[in-house]
Amino acid sequence: MKFPSQLFLLFCLVLWSFQATAQKDPKAKAVLDAMSQKYQNMKGFTAGFDYTYQDAGVAGDRQAGEIAVSGEKYRLKLPDQEIYNDGKTVWTYIQTASYKEVTINDATQMEGELTPSNIYKMYQTGFNYRLLADKTYQGKAVNVVELTAMKSNAPFKEVKLMVDKSSKDLLGWEMSDGQGGIFSYSFKNLKAAPDLAVDYFTFDPKKHPGIEVIDLR
Repeated sequence: MKFPSQLFLLFCLVLWSFQATAQKDPKAKAVLDAMSQKYQNMKGFTAGFDYTYQDAGVAGDRQAGEIAVSGEKYRLKLPDQEIYNDGKTVWTYIQTASYKEVTINDATQMEGELTPSNIYKMYQTGFNYRLLADKTYQGKAVNVVELTAMKSNAPFKEVKLMVDKSSKDLLGWEMSDGQGGIFSYSFKNLKAAPDLAVDYFTFDPKKHPGIEVIDLR
């Protein structure tokens, strides 16, 4: 009677080991670690990017933006909108032909969200990951790593990162919201920028006369 019980226990251990490996693919982790380390060593960087949103197979217009990152701080420029985060406070500035406003939040309210300052290390918590087949992206050979959210209520269910096989640059990513929507981003003109001034990541409403201030702190 002992042999079947021991055999069943051994089977369970092997199955558990296989599942753990599948959830945290060591080959995918090696790619992610190399990419993450490169960005952390840069201390700061600037880049342009293109992005689109696709819903139910219908792609929206491609738009362009710019980002600057220094540690936990970032500044994001989008059409008619800029987001400043100095690590403590987040300002979302919107300007159109008819009005301008800024919404102010504590940075802690952004915890758990995907931001320009954590895209290269988001895999470290809350996601399983695996390496998919290599592909060509932006004319370069890339590793494709699929991240799958471990929590059912995560804002993004699946993220695919395209990592340059030779330089370890993060060239782009796709995010699925689990409702048929896919956000696609691609980096361009990535440059190291370790000496960005602290005030580059702060927004001063006093310099914008007539602006509406919505303080949610």
